[in-house]
Amino acid sequence: FGYLIGLALGLGQITSLYVAVALTFSSTIIIVKLLSDKREIDALHGQIALGFLIVQDLVVVLAMIVLSAIGIGAPDHGGQAGGSVLTVLASGLALVGAVVLFVRYAANPLTERLARAPELLVIFAMALAAMFAAVGDLVGLGKEVGGLMAGVALASTPYRETIAARLAPLRDFLLLFFFIALGATLDLSLLGANLTGAVVFSLFVLIGNPLIVLAIMGAMGYRKRTGFLAGLTVAQISEFSLIFVAMGVSLGHVGEDALGLVTMVGLVTIAASTYMITYSHQLYALFEPLLGVFERKGTPREPSEAAAHEVGNCRIIIFGLGRFGTAIGLRLKRRGIRVLGVDFNPQAVRRWRDLGLEAEFGDAGDPEFIAELPFRGAEWMLSTVPIHPTSLSHEDTRKTLIQLARSAGFSGRMAAASHSSGDTEALLGAGVDLVLEPFQDAADRAVELLSGSAVEDRTDFPEIAAEGRAP
Repeated sequence: FGYLIGLALGLGQITSLYVAVALTFSSTIIIVKLLSDKREIDALHGQIALGFLIVQDLVVVLAMIVLSAIGIGAPDHGGQAGGSVLTVLASGLALVGAVVLFVRYAANPLTERLARAPELLVIFAMALAAMFAAVGDLVGLGKEVGGLMAGVALASTPYRETIAARLAPLRDFLLLFFFIALGATLDLSLLGANLTGAVVFSLFVLIGNPLIVLAIMGAMGYRKRTGFLAGLTVAQISEFSLIFVAMGVSLGHVGEDALGLVTMVGLVTIAASTYMITYSHQLYALFEPLLGVFERKGTPREPSEAAAHEVGNCRIIIFGLGRFGTAIGLRLKRRGIRVLGVDFNPQAVRRWRDLGLEAEFGDAGDPEFIAELPFRGAEWMLSTVPIHPTSLSHEDTRKTLIQLARSAGFSGRMAAASHSSGDTEALLGAGVDLVLEPFQDAADRAVELLSGSAVEDRTDFPEIAAEGRAP
């Protein structure tokens, strides 16, 4: 589609092809950051988005290797095109093979020894990146591909979180210069010439890309809500898109105006899509009546998780199947109380079912899902979903859940977990009957046990202990 739009705008075939490929990639950095801030990485749409982002990153590596091979095989290299292309492709395979061997045999023991001195681990990570970048540049793959391969190698080690955390200040510092370089490529004197193309391509990325993903996911059997939320994550282009076009400029395939055009599209789509992802649930509520055409009857993909078990009437419904929710569910089950757990993380749902508890896959903010829950006979509804003050989304899922449950006919009592006094007051004001404060309640219980004013009556829960959690 991007290629056809480029031709319609009067771009050449090669330029249209470069721009079309550039529009294909989405920014993994931005999407992961926003989904993490919204605590939706573990949601179904978050996992699907991460899946195709990984595929995109693999494809862009292959595309950059092919471009490097084309550059080496250009006529400027004295007629050795065929041999040079084969050399670059062989070098790319060799570099990938080196990463595989490093990850398989050397990465874990080496990083484990270096981790005894955190400074050595950081220096090693930087040295490995520089070495791979130098090797990639030497064999014609480019420094970008080499650096990316180094990151893949480091990501396979058990110390990747430590490395990422210690490199974060350096990454953020260098990111400043990355955006300075992007701004330097945007020639404002060419703004008028690129304006129409930038507007058209930006609208295509912001609207067309999500619609394409929504249509594909609908055809695969996902619900329209999952497809819409996943589709919004591709409403921008990637930093790799700019690098890809810049390589085309260095090879002489496209002109500087093409790089300026793609840069403008990147600036517009990255800025706009940030707010689209941040307010994705509000956008879904706005467009939900128009999205029925993208949903297959029965949505065969999601019922495999959501409706695999017939659920009858339960006395207590728990939203959020993390450590706190699981501990409560197991204790209620031991007392013979029937509990239904709800979470939007498929792994958490499977874990609950493995523990012998009833669980449903679903989102607490989805009106359609909430309306289908077995509220008849339910006495309590408990939300243990954490709300983080650093989240970019100001929407409190717990308050939304209260409103949706009341609208769906739930007449029982509401309970919610809180981690601050201010949050407790807000929940009580929203209509919650009981606020649980895990840290305060645990402290009160500990004082009772230590002072001898309470009889210790603890039941071991090996299911939780097996996960390294306190019973």
